[in-house]
Amino acid sequence: MTLTLLLPAFLPFLSTPSTSRRGGFRRRLLPCIACAKGAPSRNPDDYHATLRALNTRGRTPRKSLGQHYMLNNEINEQLVASSSVEEGDLVLEIGPGTGSLTNVLINAGVTVLAIEKDPHMASLVNERFAGNDKLKVLQEDFVKCHIRSHMSSLLASMKPSRKSRYAKVVSNIPFNISTDVVKQVLPMGDIFSEVVLLLQEETANRLSVLSPGTSEYRPINVFVNFYSVPEYIANVPRSNFFPQPKVDAAIVRFKLKQAAEYPPVTSTKSFFSMVKSAFNGKRKMLRKSLQHLNTAVDIENALVGIGLPSNSRPEDLTMDDFVQLHNMITPG
Repeated sequence: MTLTLLLPAFLPFLSTPSTSRRGGFRRRLLPCIACAKGAPSRNPDDYHATLRALNTRGRTPRKSLGQHYMLNNEINEQLVASSSVEEGDLVLEIGPGTGSLTNVLINAGVTVLAIEKDPHMASLVNERFAGNDKLKVLQEDFVKCHIRSHMSSLLASMKPSRKSRYAKVVSNIPFNISTDVVKQVLPMGDIFSEVVLLLQEETANRLSVLSPGTSEYRPINVFVNFYSVPEYIANVPRSNFFPQPKVDAAIVRFKLKQAAEYPPVTSTKSFFSMVKSAFNGKRKMLRKSLQHLNTAVDIENALVGIGLPSNSRPEDLTMDDFVQLHNMITPG
């Protein structure tokens, strides 16, 4: 498929900066790239350059890999700015695609470890930055790779010249692995200080804004707040992507906690097992869904002891409530 064929088929709509409200919080909308016919290209990594890079490989985005390429370099710059990266930092990028975000990171003076599952894209990024010692590309499936080992080795080799002992994650990740990525990197506060991700907007809202008492409240919300402090940064309209997805995206920043800052549970394994059990019986009261851990009476007494009704359900509890409940009803 040629560039001239691709351009008309995926021409994004032009939009202007605005704000809107959804779900009771204020969203800041980033500007969509201006790529109407005759409009000048704003950046070497914008709409036309991204499609040209794909055409050099004869590639079209693969739905099975969740590939949606960023067409607006201003959003790449927003991602990098949101992470407060400094020259000499080490950054993990998941799914570099054509390397547009990679380019912004390298220009910021950081060293990038890019994990790319698609061998064609891994080869493209390797060729694009050939000879640049600020980039290492691994052609691996992030969900299956040993990221702690990779990052620890790189951090150790860079230690003498780095200002911070921690790395950061800055990525426009495939939407279909969002939860897997969050579960893998958030408990790594000993490796990363911040994680900045471009996520599907619904996922971004659920992970950073959703509070107890809502029907969408899930164990992942407890998990996120256990290991990090999440912050919704900005909405990104769907027209900034190729191909255009059916939903908007959003930038979310997670400031990771160190182990000493984790809530004081007697065992993280038993804590998250309890939380999962609680939500498996989401329509049930906790005194029923957690009876495999303790008696209904003891669970009721524990709930009342932390200031909650004895008939509470899982969606009623904050992360701190779950921590207190766990420590009261499970063996020490």
